[in-house]
Amino acid sequence: MPVLEVDGQPIPQSYAIFRYLAKQYGFAGGNPLEEALVDALADQHADYFAQIKPVLFVIWGLAEGDRAKMVKEVGIPARDSYFSLLEKIAKNNGLNGHFVGDTLTWVDLLIADRVMAIHQHVPGPLRLPECHQNGQQDQFHAEAEGVD
Repeated sequence: MPVLEVDGQPIPQSYAIFRYLAKQYGFAGGNPLEEALVDALADQHADYFAQIKPVLFVIWGLAEGDRAKMVKEVGIPARDSYFSLLEKIAKNNGLNGHFVGDTLTWVDLLIADRVMAIHQHVPGPLRLPECHQNGQQDQFHAEAEGVD
């Protein structure tokens, strides 16, 4: 379990550490409402990760199961549902390159990092078509060759 120690006080759990550091360095959101929306999206991402975790455990050899079947029946539907949500959130935020507000937040970084890591194991396009504006590519644009 990750732990960050601040003034002799341990802070456990990844998301608690992310939130603490984001508030310390200005990546939590521009106001209390944005902070709440960032936290809500992070919690939504945690829900997605919980859905896809059994697939990753099979892929990593930590659980028994049919890898291709898990990807097809669990991983791809979870990814498609989550990406649909991300697309809606980005669209509602004005397609400005951020999920909340108009500046970079920790949840933008979390999603970019984790989605690209999961993409190594779950095939398919990593596109948020509505997030492309004026022909610009976003960090999620990639095409999968198949399951690794």
